[in-house]
Amino acid sequence: MRTRNSTRNVSFESDDHTALGPELDRNVEALKQVLGEADDVSFRSFLIAGRVRAELVSIPGMSDKQEIDNSVLKPLMQSQDVVCADLQTVKHRLLHVVSADEASTVEECAGQLIKGYPVLLIDGCTGALLLGIPQWDKRSVEEPKTEPSLRGPREGFTESIETNLSLLRRKIQSVKLKLKSQKIGRYTGTEVYIAYMDDLAKSSLLQEVQNRLERIDLDGVLESGYIEELTEDSPFSPFPQQQFTERVDIAAASLLEGRIVLLVDGTPDVLIVPATLATLLQAADDYYNRALYTSVLRCLRYITLLISMILPAMYVAILNFHHEMVPGKLLTSIASAREAIPFPTFVEVMMMQLAFEVLREAGLRLPRQIGSAVTIVGALVVGEAAVSAGLVSAPIVIIIAFTGIAGFTAPHYSLELAIRLLRLPLIVLGGTLGMLGVMFGIIAVAIHLCMLRSYGVPYLSPFAPFEASEMKDTAIRAPRWKMTMRPGFSSMRSRRRLARGQKPEPGKGGRS
Repeated sequence: MRTRNSTRNVSFESDDHTALGPELDRNVEALKQVLGEADDVSFRSFLIAGRVRAELVSIPGMSDKQEIDNSVLKPLMQSQDVVCADLQTVKHRLLHVVSADEASTVEECAGQLIKGYPVLLIDGCTGALLLGIPQWDKRSVEEPKTEPSLRGPREGFTESIETNLSLLRRKIQSVKLKLKSQKIGRYTGTEVYIAYMDDLAKSSLLQEVQNRLERIDLDGVLESGYIEELTEDSPFSPFPQQQFTERVDIAAASLLEGRIVLLVDGTPDVLIVPATLATLLQAADDYYNRALYTSVLRCLRYITLLISMILPAMYVAILNFHHEMVPGKLLTSIASAREAIPFPTFVEVMMMQLAFEVLREAGLRLPRQIGSAVTIVGALVVGEAAVSAGLVSAPIVIIIAFTGIAGFTAPHYSLELAIRLLRLPLIVLGGTLGMLGVMFGIIAVAIHLCMLRSYGVPYLSPFAPFEASEMKDTAIRAPRWKMTMRPGFSSMRSRRRLARGQKPEPGKGGRS
């Protein structure tokens, strides 16, 4: 159980603070006025040692009932000690809880009460005790469904910040792992933790992250996406500038590279900064399989990502403006398939692309038990019916289907969303200007990527600017014994992560 920090601040609409006095009834009434119509709050009156009146205020469901009975009520009510009007005596001699911090104002008591910390008020004592026995219902640790892995750990982050911190601590058992807490949200008071390795992360990067979080001022933070939108470098860019993940191993590996992880209470998605195009095309399996197999798959991802973005646009451009680029027999086959189609190629592609997006979105929003079935059946029925009715040609169905499947190879959903968004304007350029328009679109995307930054780190790093020493973990993955240095965005004073001479050499330097 995490020890509560007594210096936490809670935002209220009023800045006035009511001090707790020695009269129990007045303190209880003041607390009720601050809480207002909170019928879920329990007020339990009892006597300490049969003589001194006390009030235990808690919220059922947010505090451990068994702990309240065994560690608070029972020892206080059954105590035979002489109790004076001193919180220190109750705190150190009678209570059996892990932590009990003192509060001096009614507002502080109310702020911690709604977080699950019971409040103990004692007649004759100026102040109150905040008992560190909160309890929340939480989901068990399980494999993230959005990031499956054939090999490697099966544990993922949950909505509980305490669980997430413990999972991260268990992966990296080092005192160099630092965790800094910050509250964001005037009403939610959401805890955001900055996790970093003290000797690996650059101090300038850490300071930049802290500055961006400190400037956030909003009503509440319910998910890490709130933080992402308020701290990214280019808010109008379609490309994600922060990586999010539910996998503990990915977060731990990023920390060991010198990057910074942001954990937000109430969500299993943690943010990793800085992010580059190369890191967004890496999957957890890449580091658990052999380097040769991983390198082939990574090259395939880069190729399919480009295909997913430009294939429909190229098809439209070639059929409308560049027939000479298509072999004669293939062109004849396509022409015969399109003979009865009433729409031009551009309209045909746009219709099928929009239909594909609608089916995909419907599959995501429907219940999981029927979502996949509706998507598959819908695609088959709509595609076959459209071809049979002469609305679209068979080659278009093949192009759109292959484009969608190619986009699924992107390991990170946010990157795949960017490709889907860029696909439509490229189709428009291909339908109006031909291959020249497609090339203009690709050049514009390339220029945008070269200008893009993630917390000051070039988005195309290490491709642009080119760093030959850091190309071992990009489109290909070198053997682990060759990946001796950390990426350039980590601390310059501790960039070596693997000792020299780690190449396997059977019979040399080892036991036979």
